[in-house]
Amino acid sequence: MSKSTTSGSAEGEGDGAGTVTEERAAEPGATGGAPAPGDEDLGAAGAQLSTAPREDTAPNLPSLGVVGWLRWFWRQLTSMRVALLLLLLLSLAAIPGSLIPQSSDELKVADFRKAHTSLAPLYDKLGLFHVYSSVWFSAIYILLFVSLIGCIVPRTWQFVGQLRGRPPGAPRHLTRLPAHTTWRTEAAPEEVREAALSVLRRRRYRAHTVGPAVAAEKGYLREAGNLAFHVALIVMLIAFATGQLLKSEGGKLVLEGDGFANTLTQYDDFKSGNLFDVDELPPFSFTLKNFVGTYERTGPNRGTPRTYYADIDYSKGADGTSQRARVEVNKPLDIDGSKVFLTGHGYAPEVTVRNGRGKVVYRAAVPLLPIDNNQTSTGAIKVMDGYTDADGKKEQLGFNAFFVPTFAGSGQGTMFSQFPAPDFPVLALSAYHGSLGVDAGLPQNVYQLDTSHLKQFKDAKGALLKQRLLPGETMKLPNGAGSITFGKHLQEWASFQISQQPGEYWALGGAIAAILGLAGSLFIQRRRVWVRAVRGADGLTLVEMAGLGRSESARLPQELGDLAALVHDRAPTAAAREDDRDKTGKTDKPDKPDGQGKPDEQDEPDEQDQQAPPHAPSHANDPHLASAEGAEK
Repeated sequence: MSKSTTSGSAEGEGDGAGTVTEERAAEPGATGGAPAPGDEDLGAAGAQLSTAPREDTAPNLPSLGVVGWLRWFWRQLTSMRVALLLLLLLSLAAIPGSLIPQSSDELKVADFRKAHTSLAPLYDKLGLFHVYSSVWFSAIYILLFVSLIGCIVPRTWQFVGQLRGRPPGAPRHLTRLPAHTTWRTEAAPEEVREAALSVLRRRRYRAHTVGPAVAAEKGYLREAGNLAFHVALIVMLIAFATGQLLKSEGGKLVLEGDGFANTLTQYDDFKSGNLFDVDELPPFSFTLKNFVGTYERTGPNRGTPRTYYADIDYSKGADGTSQRARVEVNKPLDIDGSKVFLTGHGYAPEVTVRNGRGKVVYRAAVPLLPIDNNQTSTGAIKVMDGYTDADGKKEQLGFNAFFVPTFAGSGQGTMFSQFPAPDFPVLALSAYHGSLGVDAGLPQNVYQLDTSHLKQFKDAKGALLKQRLLPGETMKLPNGAGSITFGKHLQEWASFQISQQPGEYWALGGAIAAILGLAGSLFIQRRRVWVRAVRGADGLTLVEMAGLGRSESARLPQELGDLAALVHDRAPTAAAREDDRDKTGKTDKPDKPDGQGKPDEQDEPDEQDQQAPPHAPSHANDPHLASAEGAEK
């Protein structure tokens, strides 16, 4: 056991405050490790400074019997080690849900099944298409929940008991604690104890007198922060579970001038939790009046949005008053618990399709989906009804569309847009005819063209008919089959996400509480201090001060040195006497009072003085304080 001594004053400044000695030994009551010799003498003072359960150093398996095994299983489940393991398993179990398409998106799941015919049956058996509602994920979630509650409840009652109790009395040998100091004073023991009580309470210690000593304790917020952290985890688990079970989330693409009503059939895509009821959708509607997007035109940020918002008129209920609102990115509109987010923007070229007789069979603004930051967009134009070919035969038409708002120009080697604003719009089309496959009743992506039942229109060279169109230009279909015209009016669209997330504020509050609790448990040190004052045979009062922290820290001896200096100010060291001799016969002589720090040539510094660490209490330069050489005699 190594010792380091922190003197209460600068070396060579006369008689003064005692020496704070830090013994770096295993802390009594600390989790893990064997206790230091003599820890049994500490009694209640060496009790644990936290509510963490003690770890068994040897296997303690229960005896045979159902009750014994159940008790053993419960103790393992409610241990912090198992709680951390379950938290890790929960994080790992959530990974497949992020990588594999989930059943809430049926189109992606269907595409995955077609692409992976051998893996899909295995994933079905393992529940990987619905990870968050699978049996194994729910089992981990529930076990973690039970484990945390089993950890917190007993520790909470134990902590409440500690708050209601008082700090334990001083152990028999204060000099065996990690940090201690002693000195002798002419003040009466009662005066020393009164001074110690006043100093400790001023430093916000819980202090009281126990026999000839003052017992004090501080740092209860450490355990409170630890418990708050674990309670916050439970709150977050409940909030996340509630949100997943009761949530609803859907997307809608709206053209300028069009509207949306919050009913299930109006959504482009919709997913919800297992306990969500469609009747709980709040009644409201809105109309997209205008979308505004401007972009940086020069510099390294060219193409970056400068303004990006949508102006909408919304109303609550069937007969609600219309209100104007602006929806921006990360600034959603809250309507009766549903949040309307602006998630995207794009262009919808207006096209007109005529049959062989020149009759208009289709006219609409067709939304196309962007594939890059410069709004290069793709999509499909589908004419399902009303079209007849030159022979009068009913058919369906399909066009693959590729749109760029700012074309690079012919011969530039690229068809991708050069800027997100519509400075030089060009629409490229390729034409098909036949059956679009929509009559089969199977779900189909409106932005993709299924050409499996379609035939290509051929150009003069026998290749697929395709053409680039400027606004106002027309592509003629061969053999008098009709035409398609790119209109001069280019519309814009905005996509919105409408979501309900019950419990999100509880989850946010739990996350904040967890961070604060974790910070408190990491940076607050719980410690105990004792001050014993007893009358000696020589008529002087022997003062002993010692401190005990939950973990070894250099702050404890420093703090004890500060407290000792404050108590010493009110109960200073007694003047040395001629008959004060230590066991070796050497006289306890004070250092020279001139403050030069030069001891008598006959005085050789002892081993502890040579090993004193550089940190000294804040009162070290007080001329009234000096080393307590021989004070422990």
